[in-house]
Amino acid sequence: MRSTRSALRVSVCASLGEAAVAELFGACTGGAVLTAWALHLGASPFTIGLLAALPFAAQILQVPGAWLTLTFGPKAVAIAAIGASRLLWLPMVALPFVELPAGTALHVLVGVVALAAVFGVIGNNAWTAWIGELVPGAIRGRFFSRRTVYISIASTVASLGAAEALDGLSPRGWKGPALGGLAAVACIAGALSLYLLHRQHDPARGRARERPDWRALITAARAPQAWPFLRYLMAWNSAVALSASFFSLHMLVNLRTGFALAALYGVGVATVRIISAPFWGRAVDRLGARPVLVLCSFGIAAVPAIWLFVTPAFLWPLAIEAALAGTLWGGHGIASMDLTVKLSSGRERPLYLALFAAASGLGFAVAAAMAGLLASHLPERLDLLGETWTNLHVLFLLSALARVLAAWPALRIQEPGAQDVRTFVTRTFKWPAVVSRASFRSPAPS
Repeated sequence: MRSTRSALRVSVCASLGEAAVAELFGACTGGAVLTAWALHLGASPFTIGLLAALPFAAQILQVPGAWLTLTFGPKAVAIAAIGASRLLWLPMVALPFVELPAGTALHVLVGVVALAAVFGVIGNNAWTAWIGELVPGAIRGRFFSRRTVYISIASTVASLGAAEALDGLSPRGWKGPALGGLAAVACIAGALSLYLLHRQHDPARGRARERPDWRALITAARAPQAWPFLRYLMAWNSAVALSASFFSLHMLVNLRTGFALAALYGVGVATVRIISAPFWGRAVDRLGARPVLVLCSFGIAAVPAIWLFVTPAFLWPLAIEAALAGTLWGGHGIASMDLTVKLSSGRERPLYLALFAAASGLGFAVAAAMAGLLASHLPERLDLLGETWTNLHVLFLLSALARVLAAWPALRIQEPGAQDVRTFVTRTFKWPAVVSRASFRSPAPS
């Protein structure tokens, strides 16, 4: 028992460290940095949408990923696939220093992102199955909340550093070398993440491997607890994808914020996630993930609409958006991860995970590609109601409306033991009231 607890403690610490290192990798290869790569290589809005869609289109490989996980074990597959997905960025270190036609260089970027996405999908399926076995259900919500804190802190530091590098070096004509340097940092982070993954305990070690029964895939798809969640994931990710790929582009091109201010916005979101994560983690463990997911989904629907009111001379609504997005996306991430693991128990967990991720990826990929195509065909400027709008504003409005519709299927998700939404709201807002009354209650006479 003591050795098991010790192994769990070491594994949790290593997992939290790996989360921070993985976020460093992500800050140097995704988000605004990926947009900077695309703009540097002359990408169109459609190509930018395609780049964002690739990691989600690759989710169709979740089923082969589940087979690999069941055949070779989650730890081995996770380390091999995640390591490959991160070290594939090595060619991007040299790309700015090699004379290539702009079109060829852009193809290299698309190829690296696509291959990294393929290995990332396989690795994430194995990692989630691994964590589901490693972390006990009673503390899983708090584990994911702590992981969110580590991710947010790492994201804050890494995003600011990447933004300062790009803003400082781009005006001097060194944008290419700056991007190559960030790719080098990402690869170093990827190598370190392999060590931290290796440090984590494998609960399935020594367990006999059975041949996967693919009939279980059909059973999983028809399972009463899985089907409502599948429908929600596909609808929700489709709605989110209509705008998610274009916020960084809008800030850099239309709002002219520069990389530093874009990173500062990310810091604001991360800070709010750090503050709210412990609350969401405790709420998920005590009251269930379903009510958290429902509330956060309906709240997140307002996020794209706020961007309609932001202009280069009127940026302060982004502060409201950052607070709202940080709080709600933090809760949504913890609840959705907890539900993903909770609804996929047993040996068939990798198959359930494959279905959930494939539904998410398919919805996101198709919607992101359509959004990029729509943005490419819309006029860059639209005059309507006495205001000038951009083609991206259309996507933000469509995404806000679609998120409202996509949040409704969350009400049908089944989670054993979870509180209903009304009870959750009552108990959640009762806690601060109790604390407030206790704080201001007069002391008893001595």
